[in-house]
Amino acid sequence: MEFRGTTICAVRRSENDVCIGGDGQVTFGETTIMKHKTKKVRKIYNNSVLTGFAGSVSDAITLIEKFENKLQEHGGNLRRAAVALAQMWRSDQGMRHLEALLLAADKDGLLVISGNGEVIEPDSDCIAIGSGGNYAYAAAKALVENTDLPAEDIVRKALQIASSICIYTNDNISVEKL
Repeated sequence: MEFRGTTICAVRRSENDVCIGGDGQVTFGETTIMKHKTKKVRKIYNNSVLTGFAGSVSDAITLIEKFENKLQEHGGNLRRAAVALAQMWRSDQGMRHLEALLLAADKDGLLVISGNGEVIEPDSDCIAIGSGGNYAYAAAKALVENTDLPAEDIVRKALQIASSICIYTNDNISVEKL
């Protein structure tokens, strides 16, 4: 059986208003909720970078630790650290099998980092990943484009909407803010 399901959403309104949030559900197989209150978002690198993960919890924690090391190697440069992590993830025999996606944000931008070597910067100031990612992304994009709500309110509302649609996402939301 596999553990699956989560939703992570990030919004950047300005360099002083950046937020990332995630639901707390861990699903085992297709029918069992194993945990309701897992925290899948955290601040790293002197509280200047926000991260969130979708996928295997242990794989994601390993990736976040490696990402923080890359941030230190690259003086906190989010993009350079993300590219370095993606290159290592793709080429390292042991890391190649890690099953997770990372979402990272700082005052300058948002990135999605994958094991395929991809580092994607979204066109808009919001992004979401995970099983309910498309629902949260649609909600966040609509709120970013049509309201003056702060990033935290948008993230919370987008995740609440996703949790009302996606069976692998719950409404136990944790949020980190820069």
